[in-house]
Amino acid sequence: MSGPDEGALLGLRHNQNRLVAYNPAWAAAFEAERARLVSALGATARSIEHYGSTAVSGLPAKPIVDILVGVLPLSDWVKCHDPLLTLGYDYAEHAGVPGHHIFGRGRDRSERTHLVHVVEFGGESWVSNLAFRDALRRDGQLRDRYLALKVKAVAAAPEGRTAYNAQKQAFIDAVKARLVAPD
Repeated sequence: MSGPDEGALLGLRHNQNRLVAYNPAWAAAFEAERARLVSALGATARSIEHYGSTAVSGLPAKPIVDILVGVLPLSDWVKCHDPLLTLGYDYAEHAGVPGHHIFGRGRDRSERTHLVHVVEFGGESWVSNLAFRDALRRDGQLRDRYLALKVKAVAAAPEGRTAYNAQKQAFIDAVKARLVAPD
């Protein structure tokens, strides 16, 4: 988790997987980006949330701010396309996450500092991702288990986001299923 740029706020080269210590400035970076998104997307964005590991205090993470933008209906994602390009994002058309329209930006096109996932507001992905974030925020044991898994995933897949994410997916799916299961 350490490295020469551990103190860097944000930025990760494409296909590189590296965890850095939690940085409290990530919350402010999200708020600044949220303001830009609200200005650009207006009422099309029903809600904008910080999620992923950079949204969980104390949790080491890849230094990329993950953002959920909720739209309704999901087909309204197309209304986000041009405004996001204007903000310096590019559309990751072949990202391969069902129900997500993903846009990324960085200081240049070789890295990512922010990822925007446009999803259906109130839909399964919206609900389950925020439930997972909130569970990590309140449950230290869950956070520790997830961190151990992330460390193993980086060791097993230091390159390639797909391989890294695959290492974590069963755990995330199981936790989400438990969190959003009907009573």
